[in-house]
Amino acid sequence: MELNRSRGIEPGRLKPAGKWSSVKKELVRNRYVYLMLVPVVAYYLIFSYGPMYGLLMAFQESYSPVKGILAGEWVGFDNFTMFFESYYFWRLIKNTLILSFYSIVFGFPAPIILALLLNEVRKKWFRSTVQTISYMPHFISVVVVVGMLKTFSSLDGGLFNVIRDFFDLQPIMFLAEKDMFRPMYILSNIWQGAGWASIIFLAALSGIDPQLYEASKIDGAGRWRQLLHITLPGIMPTIVIMLILRMGAVMNADFQKILLMQTAPTYETSDVISTFVYRSGILEGNYTYSTAIGLFNGVINFALLIIANAISRKLNSTSLW
Repeated sequence: MELNRSRGIEPGRLKPAGKWSSVKKELVRNRYVYLMLVPVVAYYLIFSYGPMYGLLMAFQESYSPVKGILAGEWVGFDNFTMFFESYYFWRLIKNTLILSFYSIVFGFPAPIILALLLNEVRKKWFRSTVQTISYMPHFISVVVVVGMLKTFSSLDGGLFNVIRDFFDLQPIMFLAEKDMFRPMYILSNIWQGAGWASIIFLAALSGIDPQLYEASKIDGAGRWRQLLHITLPGIMPTIVIMLILRMGAVMNADFQKILLMQTAPTYETSDVISTFVYRSGILEGNYTYSTAIGLFNGVINFALLIIANAISRKLNSTSLW
């Protein structure tokens, strides 16, 4: 350091060269790892960040594919105001929040409960069989699942109406009943996704130290106390992280499934923001208005994610960042 000072070189001047050198060495050493990362980065740049340029349409009166986005007349927040004052605004918000609330209350705990039950099974062959069977619905297309629901709920020999007939109840058209849409949507989602979602919780359970269970047995703790004081606290960070991610998608209902299940009589309970954006933008060609609604939806999701992460970090020091 004294030699550098005698030459007129400050000590801090050598650090950037050292940093760039270490970065270069890291890139050369792990070049194949970073090469595999290129398609992932390119995917998000092209399909996630690139289309954000189109959000400018939300502040324009109209959009012409021939003239381009920048040729539109700027109207500020008029599209947002029009949506907030529309007849459908509160209905869309209510339906979206209700479906998301039911999905969190009933759907989010389902894979956790399944993972806890599988963790208590001692026969490996039985546990593997149940796991495989519970994973299978995940690989069924949403179109096929909705087709199954339509078959099961048909008036002519449908499974649901056969069960109703067994209890001397009149057959009904389930998909045409507005009060039946939400239960069918939530229950079919649980059936299709609980098994697959339980994988991450099973992985978290496998990371719990077995010595904790052995020590608790010595202290006389039974299965229930082990569950409350070892198992649940052991997977709680994973549960919190998954819940935070789920809160970031509260305003995003399963658009494809809702659209396939939706019928005119069920609009009152099934019409959500994503289906309204589809009708406004694709079917009616009102691109700027639908873009404004989609941007509003994304901002709300982002705000909920930030709030949920902050609350979690404040309460139990577990957060995404």
